[in-house]
Amino acid sequence: MIILVWLSLALSLLLLILFPFIFSQVMIESLGKLHLGPSVAAMIVVAVFLGGLVNIPITRITREDEVLIHPLAVFGLRGFLPALRRVRRHTVVAVNAGGCLIPTGLALYEAAYLARFIPDALWAAAAASAISIAVCYAAARPMRGVGIVIPGFVPALVATGAALLFAPDQAPPVAFIAGVLGPLIGADVMHLREVSKLGAGVISIGGAGTFDGIVLSGILAAYLA
Repeated sequence: MIILVWLSLALSLLLLILFPFIFSQVMIESLGKLHLGPSVAAMIVVAVFLGGLVNIPITRITREDEVLIHPLAVFGLRGFLPALRRVRRHTVVAVNAGGCLIPTGLALYEAAYLARFIPDALWAAAAASAISIAVCYAAARPMRGVGIVIPGFVPALVATGAALLFAPDQAPPVAFIAGVLGPLIGADVMHLREVSKLGAGVISIGGAGTFDGIVLSGILAAYLA
């Protein structure tokens, strides 16, 4: 019995160590389907990982009640070093470079590429994005003390299905665009008005960095398509 427990712990640790490398390979393969060369795809993967450490405050929302703000909260480390917590009467809204700005920029690049070379696919991307945004808006739920949450694989599956339906020949870029815009607009932006009800000191769009829903959805959608 003890041997099985240790084997289970060892396997869990191994998977935890290997996951970033496996996911990086998936990201590179996915980006390779988006009219990007291997070297560019690799640089984007590195930029996403490093950008996940950068959060850019864009506004503050004044509150009537007091909330706890932890400087590491935007990285998902609310419980780490609790002595660092401070009481504030506002919520800081920020955007994450790796989890929001880079994937959004790449989605805009893909849209521009389609508009120039495959205009029919751009309309398909718009339709797929509209469906993805609507589903993400309906599926997203505010979680007090955390932020806006959404089931991780819902945006990717919806974006992939819509892309295969509307543009099977250009499914990867269409799926990526829909996979990024769905959680970004439908889950995050359209629910920002509910920030004051969340009881969180910091809300970061794309705040989990590399593994945020925006990145995960776009990458997996392109990969599956």
